[in-house]
Amino acid sequence: MTRTDFDVLVVGGGMVGAGCAALLAAELPRLRIAMLEPRPVVTPTGDLDLRVSALSRASQRLLERVGAWEAVLARGACAYERMVVRDEAARPGSIGTIQFDAASLGEPDLGHIAENLSIQAALTACATARGVTLLRTRLASLDLQPDVAQVVTEDGRPIAAGLVVAADGSDSPARRLAGIETQGRPYDQHAVVAHLRPERPHGHTAWQRFLATGPLALLPLADGRVSLVWSTTPAQAAELVAMTAPDFGVAVTRASAAMQGDLVLASGRAAFPLRLMHARDYTRSRFVLIGDAAHAVHPLAGQGVNLGLLDAGTLAQVILDAIGAGMEPGEVRVLRRYERWRKAGNLPALAAMDGLKRVFAVSAPGFGALRRLGVSLADRSGPLKTALIRRAMGLDGDLPALLGASPRR
Repeated sequence: MTRTDFDVLVVGGGMVGAGCAALLAAELPRLRIAMLEPRPVVTPTGDLDLRVSALSRASQRLLERVGAWEAVLARGACAYERMVVRDEAARPGSIGTIQFDAASLGEPDLGHIAENLSIQAALTACATARGVTLLRTRLASLDLQPDVAQVVTEDGRPIAAGLVVAADGSDSPARRLAGIETQGRPYDQHAVVAHLRPERPHGHTAWQRFLATGPLALLPLADGRVSLVWSTTPAQAAELVAMTAPDFGVAVTRASAAMQGDLVLASGRAAFPLRLMHARDYTRSRFVLIGDAAHAVHPLAGQGVNLGLLDAGTLAQVILDAIGAGMEPGEVRVLRRYERWRKAGNLPALAAMDGLKRVFAVSAPGFGALRRLGVSLADRSGPLKTALIRRAMGLDGDLPALLGASPRR
């Protein structure tokens, strides 16, 4: 066997990279694991950061399994019990609205809205507490060989690893160095994020309204505020960020059809571009992609981080099974199993999110009425509606045994 410095080197210490490192360390304590992350992890204090995620039950299970969930809850993760999705032209009581309710599923909630920074910080703390080596530098070069991955960091340190896990985002330098191509396109949309104080209590309900320019979501926060994710044109996004605070509140209230009454800005604001991206391959010799390094999806259903954490959980499951069978984590047949498993989950999810975005963007005469009828039929579909929300929650589907009750492959 080739001598290595680490069995697994995770490149990128965001939510997905830290989650992968923490889960591997929890399940396989004998593995020598390192995580390459140049930016210091910010311990969140004071007000919530603007970036939040809707965590599924499967993501919650990962956080619980590594011991990070309590810290995320303590930082104000807010359970949401209902989700209401409306077409722009739909009115209360009319066609064009679909509602999901945790009570109808016999579940306490549909998921939790949690601050990205607190998720990352909690997972990083759990990883390092379990012996993961944290390296504050960047990847400079990568040489993938059949039996070892040779890495050189930006500060000149050579590292031999049995497996490199790329979790360094949608613009992944590791993916580029591995020679993996991507397909996709920019959405010509920016997501505007902020927190607002609603006139009426949010009632632990997540609201989403599909506008011609893109979807607008209001997500409940534990302190009574709502978190805005408004996907719109780059020009309108720039206008929204530049508005005075009162004008911004009026604009969001109007665009949301006052679903929660008058809204008052209660935080800063930011905007970031959106894109669709999928890597053609997830693996190379001794190398694998997870999270946004493998796929980027529109935030309209809040599934981005959940898909990434499912990648991390599936990779950990595959490695756990491989070691139990006497194989190495970085062997091609081990990584191909991960690739088949996650492509089968990620590709339909990306297609569904892209399809929804396209359908709700069509403004042709008569199409809006047809779309609203389709939404209402879906709301009344019973078993289909239940199956959709259970899969989105991470309760059903081809889940790794580490994150659910499904049988292992």
